[in-house]
Amino acid sequence: MAARPLVTVQETEGDNSQIALPACFTAPIRPDLISTVHLNMNKNKRQAYAVSSKAGHQTSAESWGTGRAVSRIPRVPGGGTHRAGQGAFGNMCRGGRMFAPTHTWRRWHRKINLNQKRYAVVSALSAAALPSLVMARGHKIDSVPEVPLVIGDAAESLSKTSKALELLKKVGAFADCEKSADSKNLRKGKGKMRNRRYVMRRGPLVVYANDNGIAKAMRNIPGVDLCHVDRLNLLQLAPGGHMGRFIVWTKSACEKLDTIFGTRTTPSAVKKNFVLPRAPMANSDLNRLINSDEVQSIVNPPKDNGTRKTLKKNPLKNLGAMLKLNPYAKTAKRMGLLAEEARKKAKAEKLEASRKGLTKGKGKAVKDVGAKFYKQMLVDSDYKGDHYDNFSTWLQA
Repeated sequence: MAARPLVTVQETEGDNSQIALPACFTAPIRPDLISTVHLNMNKNKRQAYAVSSKAGHQTSAESWGTGRAVSRIPRVPGGGTHRAGQGAFGNMCRGGRMFAPTHTWRRWHRKINLNQKRYAVVSALSAAALPSLVMARGHKIDSVPEVPLVIGDAAESLSKTSKALELLKKVGAFADCEKSADSKNLRKGKGKMRNRRYVMRRGPLVVYANDNGIAKAMRNIPGVDLCHVDRLNLLQLAPGGHMGRFIVWTKSACEKLDTIFGTRTTPSAVKKNFVLPRAPMANSDLNRLINSDEVQSIVNPPKDNGTRKTLKKNPLKNLGAMLKLNPYAKTAKRMGLLAEEARKKAKAEKLEASRKGLTKGKGKAVKDVGAKFYKQMLVDSDYKGDHYDNFSTWLQA
């Protein structure tokens, strides 16, 4: 079995040392679980609110009934003011109650499964140990020597903010504090009136095991949060439900994680019946696993029985399928195409002849029919050709 990886302890004085990486930093990362648990935990600190139970009902309004050409909504009694006769009680009325008034006994609290909470915390710790996820969350860790960042226990005895700033600058964590300080801005909306006037991005989270002054030294640094290792909170480990918080550990706190969450072989000594979750796959490179010699050596060769399932084709749409059923279909199709071509040719010739105004070979017969018809029209009409043979004769008369 391979040895467990090591993490470097950044000492304030003297040479750096190394400790074994806690097993919880290699737990499976579950962003879906982190988001769900964080959402439910965040709901559990809300304060109940509701409108007054008497709002909109503090009048003795009664409906006027039918027959007065007004709606049947209850109306305020009395006279002499604009209020008299106005509609009341309804949510559509001025001064009426709201629809479905809010109540303080709404279901504010959300129960959360204990194992899910523990799994989410472990998963957030594991995500905080990956530099890519920490940088993706927006933390400035370019000058940090190593992630997870572990500092010596001497930091727990700091009592001055100036000394804490020097420590953060030495380990490269001060850039993230500056990012938080620069982001301070006025909150949008009415929250400015409700004791939350400013908003600011999150900076590093300092986790300690013994408070010998470190909480007092770092509590006034912009963006810095502090947490005891026995009270790790998902709301701080993954603010907003987004994993990858930049965490600064003290050596004692980092060494205590194996006792709190357990290892791969030892269950937790603090959390009853809690065993560190294990990922379904130790190696996520699936292509490498499939193509490895160990797997390929026992994989059966592909089966080839020489038969392939043929695709059924419609003979009415596919000529090849029809020829298998009816060999004469090819001749019939050819004859049909030739007949259609001859029909189109004859139609075109007929149209061309009609455009010229004559039918081929029948020009004289057509003229004779026209002349005969014209003579018949003259005879059958009331025109007397004997008296006026022409226009000049008619004028002389």
